[in-house]
Amino acid sequence: MNRLAGAMSPYLRQHADNPVDWWQWGPEALAEAERRDVPLLLSVGYSTCHWCHVMAHESFEDPTVAASMNDRFTAIKIDREERPDLDAVYMQATMAITGQGGWPMTVFAFPDGTPFFAGTYFPKTHFLRLLDAVHTAWTEQRAELGRQGAAIVEAAAGGGPAFADVTIACPLDGPCPPAPPIRTELLDRAAASLLSSADRVNGGFGTAPKFPSVPSLRFLCDYYVRTGDEAALDHVKLTAERMARGGIYDQLAGGFARYSVDEAWTVPHFEKMLYDNAELLWLYSRLYGEGELFARVADETAWFLLEHFTTGEGAFAAAFDADTGGVEGLTYVWTPQELTEVLGVDDAMWAASAFGLDPARPNFEHGANVLLLPQNPDDGPRMAAVRHRLLAARSKREQPGRDDKVVAAWNGLTIAALAEYASRTGHRDSLLAAEQAADVLARIHLDAQGRLARASLSGVASEAPGILEDYAAVALGFLRLGGRWTERATALLEQIRERFTDGEGGFFDTAEDAEALVTRPADVHDGPTASGWALAAAALLEAYQVTGDETYKDDAWRAVARAEPAMGANPRFTSGLHAAAEALVRAQSH
Repeated sequence: MNRLAGAMSPYLRQHADNPVDWWQWGPEALAEAERRDVPLLLSVGYSTCHWCHVMAHESFEDPTVAASMNDRFTAIKIDREERPDLDAVYMQATMAITGQGGWPMTVFAFPDGTPFFAGTYFPKTHFLRLLDAVHTAWTEQRAELGRQGAAIVEAAAGGGPAFADVTIACPLDGPCPPAPPIRTELLDRAAASLLSSADRVNGGFGTAPKFPSVPSLRFLCDYYVRTGDEAALDHVKLTAERMARGGIYDQLAGGFARYSVDEAWTVPHFEKMLYDNAELLWLYSRLYGEGELFARVADETAWFLLEHFTTGEGAFAAAFDADTGGVEGLTYVWTPQELTEVLGVDDAMWAASAFGLDPARPNFEHGANVLLLPQNPDDGPRMAAVRHRLLAARSKREQPGRDDKVVAAWNGLTIAALAEYASRTGHRDSLLAAEQAADVLARIHLDAQGRLARASLSGVASEAPGILEDYAAVALGFLRLGGRWTERATALLEQIRERFTDGEGGFFDTAEDAEALVTRPADVHDGPTASGWALAAAALLEAYQVTGDETYKDDAWRAVARAEPAMGANPRFTSGLHAAAEALVRAQSH
């Protein structure tokens, strides 16, 4: 075993038996590279990542590859979910070098962390050649690598969005003007831009691969509330219906996969992430009164979170793996023969039709199928019985692994979603589960100084510090619970005000006293969830609505206004801030 055997991260522990002499990120690893006069080899991924597993099997479990890595590099494994700060910094570098990113991410750097080359997944033969080439460049062209590294850091640091100067209109020590931070026509323009990229047949935005893009759907929901624009709500409903009928939704057990590899939501990438299911629970709860399908999916998603994601401590686990026994989707897919074995001939034929399967044209690999729901079945009780029998049979199969790591931000989003669902349905178990998860975060993740740990495992907090999205999402979850949680939420917002501010109304993703990396990220762009910046603005505004303290609204005003240039330049990936702006417009009008 190598040094990863005692790691908190389940992803790092997956590599504990590798012949690679892995280190965890830290000053000891950087000092070892300096002592040996070798470059760092950083491998960044996460536990449920399919291509991370592929590269591990091909390269990191191979003695020849391991020997090359051990002899000429200090190899460091990084869990991007535990250390999103490192992931953000080196993803910026990877994007600057290659123009694209993804995981696993492979970065070569100087012992001080300055990157000089990066990529993503490399097949074994390519990776071996790359190790040779980097070693040669390190020994023969190090000065050139130094210049290259400096240029990469400069490009990554300067490649962020433009920000507006808002402190003249709204001084940090004074109130903001009563007008909304951005003109409503800019919100109109953002909605029009989103709808122009909308897939009017399948829902969602753009083409394959297709992600749920909940921040964009949330903005369109809020835009509809203010404007009554039916096109915005119609696209949200179309997207929600198509996802609920597609393979991205587990038609037997409930819960959503991370994304669809095709534009019609048919074949998922099978990993199930907590943040996706939390955000989608919020979406379907918002649509609860808009139709039976939406209500059923909200109910099933809430049940799925409580039944399958809850940890022994009472919080929520990070994710379920895409693979089972090294095969992607093995637990979930069905051949016609398997359907017949479980259901018998008559019910299997009926189920194949109900689940949208064509025996002559399987929709997945090796003659197997992902179950769909093209339309509501003509016999509801029969479908319920079929689902029950198939799920019972599926439960006897080998199951995908679960990453039991508790991530603060994702639990905050889940708490908020469960509270929203409970408020619309009166489902008390969901509210109790949200409060239980909040108790876990307060007890395990928060220290005596109010500092928040990013992650925990089995009741033990990680040394990795919380970042902006952790403080903001947990504050938002606590605010949605209300009552005794409001004071804890405002304490977290004070941490954001003091330790994450850029001094001009915006935010850095890392605290001022966090580990100094080659750059300090400050990103307004959404990923699968809203950016930390947007979550902070939303939490500040929520605190204003709960407490009546105008300073929270002013801070939210500054955060949105400072990001206006980036919002105008890239509306699709700043939807979180557009939703915050919509909330500010409504708050100003009341």
